[in-house]
This record gives sequence, structure tokens and C-alpha cells, in this order.
Amino acid sequence: MASHRRPKPVGRARVSILTAAAATAVALSAQTGAHADPAPTKDQVKQQVDQLNEQAEVKTEALNASVEKQQNLQKQVTQLQDQLARQQDQVTTVQDSLANIAAEQYRNGGISQTMQLMLSSSPDAFLGQAGTLNTVGATQADLLKSFKAEQAKLDGQRKEAEQKLAELDTTTKALKADKEDVQAKLAKAQELLNSLTQKERDELAAAEAKAADASRSQAERASRDTARTDLSAPVQAPAGYAGVAMGAALSKLGSWYSYGAAGPSTFDCSGLMQWAYAQAGVSIPRTSQAQAGAGTNLGTNIANARPGDLIIYYGDQHHVGMYVGNGQIVHAPHTGAQVRYESATVMPITRIVRI
Repeated sequence: MASHRRPKPVGRARVSILTAAAATAVALSAQTGAHADPAPTKDQVKQQVDQLNEQAEVKTEALNASVEKQQNLQKQVTQLQDQLARQQDQVTTVQDSLANIAAEQYRNGGISQTMQLMLSSSPDAFLGQAGTLNTVGATQADLLKSFKAEQAKLDGQRKEAEQKLAELDTTTKALKADKEDVQAKLAKAQELLNSLTQKERDELAAAEAKAADASRSQAERASRDTARTDLSAPVQAPAGYAGVAMGAALSKLGSWYSYGAAGPSTFDCSGLMQWAYAQAGVSIPRTSQAQAGAGTNLGTNIANARPGDLIIYYGDQHHVGMYVGNGQIVHAPHTGAQVRYESATVMPITRIVRI
């Protein structure tokens, strides 16, 4: 007969334990929420974004160097491939001459021992024995020596081309890594900015514009105190290509910064300098580090600078601007900023360069 026992009621002790456990879970959840990291303030976001932008600019110059190296290597590889093709034609021409001699000998009664050696797979074997063979003709010997020389040249060029191709592959991989690093830093900076309200972002933009104006005003005051110049008049552009370059750079005031860009509508710092001097018909290197060695080193005293000079900044030389007079530079600052005036001494100068 089936049992019809009623289930035992849950004891009070067990209810108390469950209730306590639930209460503890709620308390822990509340405690966790109370100790969560607070969202960064507007000033903290700005500080982090500034750091990321500077890191991105450092990487941008490395990226520019990789691009320049890649382009140079590609040109070298193309030239070597052309040389290889021409050299192969030279080798083929000598081989055809040797084959014609062999054919002539065959028609006249068979190929001589000399020609057999010449057509062997080892030209060195022929040259080693040619001195002991009385039947060697001067023309035949000269042809084989020419063949050996042309073949050696071909082998050398082929090896050089292989080395350049390997170097190009390494540079291309480094370029990809640098580009990804820059993009990651810029994405992080944008993520931080997106965490702010629109009002906070507007306030940051206004503060940056105000700081740029203050920097320019400070430079003008310093110039007025030291040179007693009439600041109501425009800066006198220097004569020659420096003046053309300066005019070109100033024509881009308000253009947006873009990493890896060298004009004509967007620029990074060194791209603006290269583009400006190109308008004057002067070719300068692509990166700020290379531009630091592109002309006469005038030291670090801003008093030595003339309009059109390049001002190189920071110990690793990752930033560059152009001196325009009155203690100011024109430069492309960083992502999110436009080409603008700035005090020439707002950043640590490591070199003044006259192109």
C-alpha cells in the first residue's frame, strides 16, 4: 500500500539561513557598486587624451619613417629587377656566341675538347685547364671569361635583390604594426572623449582654443619686449625659398591634423613642413627626425631663429614646427587639432634647423 506521508515542513532554522544568504548577497552587490571606480573627470580625460595624442604622434613619425623606407626599398628592388633582366640578356648573348662556335665546330667535324670544356657546367674547370690546352683560341677564351664575369655579376645582383626583398618584407610588417599602434591609441583617445557629455567636449575644445590664443599672445609679448617690433603689421616673410615655404605653411592655417598625411588638405607635423618646402621647390625628408639633420644646426636659442627655420622639439625629435617670427611657430599639433600658431617655446626645443 502506497505511503501518503505529508512532506515535512521547512524548519525555521533553514528559513533563517536562506534569508540571511539573500540579505548578504544584496549587501555585497550594493557594496560592490559603492566601491566601483568613479568615471574620470573632464580634466582627467583631457590629461589622458593629451598623453595618448603625444604617444600617437611619436608612433606617427615612426610610421612615416617606415613608409619612406618602404618606398625607397621598393624603388631599389625595381631597379635591381631591371638590372637583373638586362644582365640576364648579357649572359644569354655570351651563351649564344659560345653555342654558335660549337655549332660551327660540329659542322666541321666535331666539337673540340676546348669547346666541350667551355660548354661544361663548370666554367671554372675550363679556366683551370685552358692554360695547358694549345688548341684554345683567343676569341673562345675571351668569350668564356666574359661569360664567367657576366654570370658572377648576375648572381651578385640576384642575391642583392633577394636581400632587398627580405628587408622590404620586414619594413612592411613594421609599418603595419606602427599603423595599428597609432590607430589603437587614437581609438582609445576617442573612446575617452566619447565618455564625456557634449557640453564637456565643447568646454575642452574651447579651453584648447583659448590656450592656443594665450600661447600666441605670450609669444607676441615676448617678441615686443625683446625686439620692439610693430606687432600690428604682419610678419615680414624672408626672401627666397624660405619665404615661399613660410607662405605655404601659413596658407594651411585651420587645416586638420591627420596622422601620416602630407597635404594638400590635411597634415601631420612633419608632413606640413615637407609640403611647405615642396611648394618652394625644395625637397626635405619626410620625418621630423630626418628633418632635424636636413640643414644647418643653429642650436636651441630661439633668438637665432629666422622665419622659415624648422624648430625640432623633444628629446626624440618627434615634433616639428616652422618659425614665423615674433616668437611664434606654425605647426600641426595633434589629432583633433588644426594647423595653428603657437609660442615657439611652448615645447622643449632640441634643434633649430635652417634649410
